[in-house]
Amino acid sequence: MNVLMNTKPVILIGNGGHANVLVNILQMNNIDVIGCVSPKFVEDFPIPYLGTDDFIFKNYMPKETFLINGIGSVGDMGNRKNAYLYYKRYGYTFLSVIHPSVILPVNCTLGEGVQLMAGAVIQPNVSIGENTLINTSASIDHDCQIGAHVHIAPGTVLSGNVCVQDETHIGTSATVIQNIKIGTKCTIGAGSVVVKNISDRTLAIGTPAREVRKK
Repeated sequence: MNVLMNTKPVILIGNGGHANVLVNILQMNNIDVIGCVSPKFVEDFPIPYLGTDDFIFKNYMPKETFLINGIGSVGDMGNRKNAYLYYKRYGYTFLSVIHPSVILPVNCTLGEGVQLMAGAVIQPNVSIGENTLINTSASIDHDCQIGAHVHIAPGTVLSGNVCVQDETHIGTSATVIQNIKIGTKCTIGAGSVVVKNISDRTLAIGTPAREVRKK
């Protein structure tokens, strides 16, 4: 895990809403980001626009810089995952970003590029896979296992011993009771209450959550 190390230049991937929030966290942690890369320029973004992906490849070898994934997720983790894997394919390293207000025990495992946003609470023996985003005020209780490229949206609550597999999105303020398994590439609707296991590639919504269709 690489957490907010400032020994090399840091470049942000993306310049949308999630990227803007990350800039604020980085500033709070006294991390100097030289700028962002994105397919398009966004006026009034708080750090310099460096250009497209080519800027990184032309100016920095993989061992000369750290990257931060600023691409967010609304229901589909594909864009965020693809950006991460694109740069990993060429050997680049992603920093993990942790807001100063996060509660994080020492006996947790964080993969590369994990992002823990403001007010997140992580309890003991939790494992979080690479490139996963735990968003604002989410609560992850003891012994949860969260896969790679997952988004736990703001205000979500996972009770103890929940398993969330790769590329799943759990919507804002959803609740998952203890000992539940949620499969790969699932979407759990905002505000849903999950009381039984959810199979792979499923959209589940409601209270209690029901599987409404396969993805």
